[in-house]
Amino acid sequence: MNQQRVILITGTSRGIGLGLARHYLKLGDTVCGCSRAESAIDEPGYTHFGLDVADEPRVVAMVRSVARKHGRIDVLINNAGIASMNHALLSTGATAKSIFATNFHGTFLFCREVAKVMIRRKTGRIINFTTVATPLRLEGESLYAASKAAVESLTEVFARELGPTGVTVNAVGPTPTPTDLIKSVPKAKMDALLARQAIAKLGSIEDVINVVDFFASPRSAFVTGQVVYLGGVVG
Repeated sequence: MNQQRVILITGTSRGIGLGLARHYLKLGDTVCGCSRAESAIDEPGYTHFGLDVADEPRVVAMVRSVARKHGRIDVLINNAGIASMNHALLSTGATAKSIFATNFHGTFLFCREVAKVMIRRKTGRIINFTTVATPLRLEGESLYAASKAAVESLTEVFARELGPTGVTVNAVGPTPTPTDLIKSVPKAKMDALLARQAIAKLGSIEDVINVVDFFASPRSAFVTGQVVYLGGVVG
């Protein structure tokens, strides 16, 4: 299926990003990852960059470095993200800026820079991350849900703008998975969230990988501007 693609993944130090990186390395792909924390991966075929995804000069430098070394970027997976649970009236401006900086601004920067590389070869796959918190309009998640709503809009507009170039842009919205992002969520709140899904259970990294694999496939050249939520969002 794969022919040693060059895959750039953000947020690879833990959780879903780490799982994605290991998955594609196992398939024989070349993976370039980044995070603010040190990498837990020490394998041939993996290169790690220490950076904040909202740091524009360092994002530009990373993408250019990957493109120079490998000559192309086949797949971009914008996985890096942060969340903060709080009532909207108790949320601070600093928290809003931080969440939007990582979730939206970081996604935008990587989309913009990697797209410049992809359109030269008239092919490429960009996969962004949203969340079921957005369509479910979860209480206590106003900033997180809003930042991901912005990512969804960005995905749809980028898909239109890049459509003629052969580059597709899609998004996956995981249900809560057992990662650090949800470890502080009270059990009662988590149970209430899961009850609003058609399939009322936590997701897994493998569930996310399944959708990412589909979007990243060479056979998905006619699929763009789509958002796929896991678990069945039923409102």
